Amino acid sequence: MKLKVCWMYHDIMDLYGDKGNMMVLKKRCLDRDIQFELDTCGIGQKKDLSEYDLIFLGGGADKEQISLIPDLLSRKENIQKAMDENTFILLICGGYQLFGQYYIAANNQKIKGLQFYDYYTDTGKQGSRCIGNIVIDANLDGIKTRIVGFENHGGQTLNVKHPLGKVIHGYGNSFDAGQEGFYDGKILGTYLHGPLLPKNPVVADFVIYKSLKKRNPDFKFEDLKPLNETFEKGARDTLFKRFNIGG
Repeated sequence: MKLKVCWMYHDIMDLYGDKGNMMVLKKRCLDRDIQFELDTCGIGQKKDLSEYDLIFLGGGADKEQISLIPDLLSRKENIQKAMDENTFILLICGGYQLFGQYYIAANNQKIKGLQFYDYYTDTGKQGSRCIGNIVIDANLDGIKTRIVGFENHGGQTLNVKHPLGKVIHGYGNSFDAGQEGFYDGKILGTYLHGPLLPKNPVVADFVIYKSLKKRNPDFKFEDLKPLNETFEKGARDTLFKRFNIGG
């Protein structure tokens, strides 16, 4: 079994250690004897994204997001093809924003998104930002898990019809949203940096499972071999104690 991944704009969208997400996926795959093939796609590079099991797009500042927009929009039909053919998509922060209608930068420039979804992102007023550790409760296709991460975004994402989870600690999609991220079975978008996957082995395995299903439709989450997660559990327990919440 093999997992084929394309990391889009790896050279400019790697904010707050998003590279760690790919490192975790690779390690958890190899520990299960699942082949892991990581490819990258930069501005101007020709790639058929529908050939991959997973597409990953990380976070970046306004400057980076603006620089890649023409290239990203030129790939809209190919990304849609990938989604139609069950390629799973993981989006962090800026990547999450760009799959919506538009994003308004800190200088009030309106940046057109891919417009796959109805959500859109306004900018925080007077430069205000959602910053700090965040914990959410999520239900991933029946798999209930508590997700922990770090958020730092001025963008306020609104009109989110399929949130990833309920905020237990922190802000979320916007200051008063009470909900964080987006998940509809095809894409998982979130503001959680840190990076996301090292702190959340259930989410990492869920991404692996959803990606493997493209070529193995009968594959189940329970088919993933259990791994030793002593360090991950210890890190999570420490954070939950700090926030005075249970894991």
